[in-house]
Amino acid sequence: MNRFTILFGILGIFLLAGIRIIFEYKRAIKFRFGKYVKTLNPGFRWIIPFIETIQIVDVRVITFNIDSQEVMTEDNVPCSIDGVVFFKIYDPERAVLEVEEYKFAITQLAQAALRDVCGKVELDTILSKREEMGKNIKEIVELETKEWGIEINDVKIKDIQLPENMRRMMANQAEAERSRRARIILALAEEQAAAKLLEAGKLIDQSPSAIKLRLYQTLSNIAAEKNSTILFPFPEEMLPNQEKKS
Repeated sequence: MNRFTILFGILGIFLLAGIRIIFEYKRAIKFRFGKYVKTLNPGFRWIIPFIETIQIVDVRVITFNIDSQEVMTEDNVPCSIDGVVFFKIYDPERAVLEVEEYKFAITQLAQAALRDVCGKVELDTILSKREEMGKNIKEIVELETKEWGIEINDVKIKDIQLPENMRRMMANQAEAERSRRARIILALAEEQAAAKLLEAGKLIDQSPSAIKLRLYQTLSNIAAEKNSTILFPFPEEMLPNQEKKS
């Protein structure tokens, strides 16, 4: 009786040792004596203990940062640029069997591609066309990773660090540009105001009675100040009268 109990106990431990639960967002690469057998889908799975092993692969979109890279742009401006990569494994078997440490491999590819792409353009292009730079980096990395069963979803340039003297120069340039735009706007406003004054002058010349109306309006504005004294340098009769209709 004791022997059967021991045997059942050993068998139970053996069966329990082979139980594996695979989550929906993961896949399991199954090996038997180190040789690939198949890819296990999500759910309750059992493997032969000590004979079979599995390697779990996450098939969700994975994100990792590209460490800051020292780049010399085409116009000889040194800067530090970092970014972020979004990728997804669509073939777990190839991702495990075709490359060692696929995350590390993608990181190295992304860093090299970032230095290569940003080093071939001027600083203004990097600052104004980050999306385009990211797409170029993505295309370079994709050429290698598609052989590993990995899809690069996107690459973004996050931050661009410039030397202190370059930041001061760019700030001065931006201030000068704002001042230039303000002067242009002011000049346009003065031009429009002069045109309106000229138009008003022509209208007054055509209607002498408009001069009196303008005079009365001015007197009304002055009279609002009770401490004001109004002196007429000439009698009102000297103002031109409206032409009589023939």
